Amino acid sequence: MCGPGNTAFMLSGMGNAMVTEVVEASDEYLKDRHEKLFETLLETIPSSVLLIDRDMRIVSANRNFLQKSRRRRSEAIGRKLGELLPAAIIEYMDISSRVRQVFENGRATRGERLVYRAPGIPMTIYYYSILPFSWRGHVENAVLLMEDVTEQVRLSEEVRRAERHLASVVESATDLVLSTDADGRVLTWNTAAERLSGYTLDDVQKTLFLDWCVPEHRQELSDVFNRFRSGSSSQTGEWDMVTNPGKRVPISWVFSPMKDETGRLVGMVAVGRDLSEHRKLERELRQSQKLAALGVMAGGIAHEVRNPLAICYSAAQFLNECEFESEFNRECVERILANIQKASVIIENLLRFARPSAATDMTLVDIVTICHDTLKLVDNQAKIQKISICVSVDVQHALVRGNASLLQQVFLNLFLNAMNAMPDGGTLSLFMHKSGEELFVSITDTGHGIPKDDIDNIFDPFYTRAPVGKGTGLGLSICYSILKQHSGSLQAESVHGKGSTFTVRLPVVED
Repeated sequence: MCGPGNTAFMLSGMGNAMVTEVVEASDEYLKDRHEKLFETLLETIPSSVLLIDRDMRIVSANRNFLQKSRRRRSEAIGRKLGELLPAAIIEYMDISSRVRQVFENGRATRGERLVYRAPGIPMTIYYYSILPFSWRGHVENAVLLMEDVTEQVRLSEEVRRAERHLASVVESATDLVLSTDADGRVLTWNTAAERLSGYTLDDVQKTLFLDWCVPEHRQELSDVFNRFRSGSSSQTGEWDMVTNPGKRVPISWVFSPMKDETGRLVGMVAVGRDLSEHRKLERELRQSQKLAALGVMAGGIAHEVRNPLAICYSAAQFLNECEFESEFNRECVERILANIQKASVIIENLLRFARPSAATDMTLVDIVTICHDTLKLVDNQAKIQKISICVSVDVQHALVRGNASLLQQVFLNLFLNAMNAMPDGGTLSLFMHKSGEELFVSITDTGHGIPKDDIDNIFDPFYTRAPVGKGTGLGLSICYSILKQHSGSLQAESVHGKGSTFTVRLPVVED
């Protein structure tokens, strides 16, 4: 029989056993639940997960990986890693070696990129990591976690392509394209801006855009920025820039505010177009219109003046044949004849505006020969004035369709003007070269130059700075008119006190 103590002991033993069973059942339940939760997690995450043992065999593969690789679970579990991934990936990325390193040192490998292409499906790009799966300080498995970034990479490539295309458009533009921050400091500066201004992006970046404009226009540009801050839209205007050589360049600008997604002003975009060529064409057009109008007027004046002048000349010749008792009377007649001849020359020059050379007067002439022959005419005068002549001709022959005597008159006039600008001696230089279908002839002197205020008027008839009686002011205007008749042009550049350069441009005819 059992005493009370034995009964209690038996009950107690039975209780402990039941508790143990309950605990074990609870642990088993929790373990099973955790395994199911872990399995559910692996199956639902949008990344591919492989659990790998030390023999490089697959212990577990989640649904994402199986779907991406188009395999059944039975085809993946138990197989080696090299059998699931292409051999090229295994060798190129050295995946096996990286997995072994995780087993050896217990440290994760992160941030690697893997390109994977399963049979029959497009290329997939993964961003992968290898993590140690440890138990009580011992690495039992390695987890290969692969995140599909194919779409992100594609979008990123499209963004980069769009950025490259936009950058190419901006860099290929012949107009100036630049941007500034909200304070007006330069952020970007395209190739056209570098080419025109002579300053690179490194030179201008973080500097105020206003600093690169002429001082008298800076206040207007500052007002443009202020209007942007007040909510104004695009602004247009013509504001000049100062280039690296210190030259002033007229620019037509379009300024637009640059705003963020909240509508806050973050900067400005400016597109500018160089107006230098446009202004030059405008000047040439005005000059042509002016000469055309003067030609009509000159033709009428010359016709009306010629007849009475001829009568005066005839009468003066008759008087010159008479015997005068006074020497003074004879001198007066001689002066009348001399000045009538001068007036006739002026009238002939005026008629050149009204009587352009006809097409039948045009033949093939060699400009090289004309220039050399004309230089021979002024060579002796150049020696007297102690002027050295320098000739640089890159072509042996340069044929143009024109009138030889008129073209020689052009170069003779330009040579004499250059020599008159060097009364104390100097150097007269002739440069000639062909570019494409055009011939360029430059006549440069080292004389006193032309004042800046006069340079735009030198081709106007009767405009001259020469002393009274030393010139009529028709020389350059006649040269200009003759070259226009030959489909050419005449341009002038000068620095006051240093000299001038006149450039003749003519269309050439191929040999």
